[in-house]
Amino acid sequence: MPLFSSRKEEKKVKVTFANGLLFVEKPDGKQQAFPLEWFPKLLNATDEEREDWQQTDKGIRFNSLDVNVEI
Repeated sequence: MPLFSSRKEEKKVKVTFANGLLFVEKPDGKQQAFPLEWFPKLLNATDEEREDWQQTDKGIRFNSLDVNVEI
C-alpha cells in the first residue's frame, strides 16, 4: 500500500534584481528573467517592497505591491 503525505513539499525559489530585470531561479537551477518594464510597480519599488514576496502555486506574489509574477 503506497504512503501519501498531506504536506506539500515547499519549493523555494531565489529572487534577484539586476540591470532592469527580475531573475527567478528555481530549485533545479533553471533561471527565468523578466524585464521590469513589464511590472511598473516593481520597477519603481524600494528594496524593502521587493523583498516582501512569497511563493504561490503559480509563481511569486509581491505582497505590498499587489503584483503577481507567474513562473
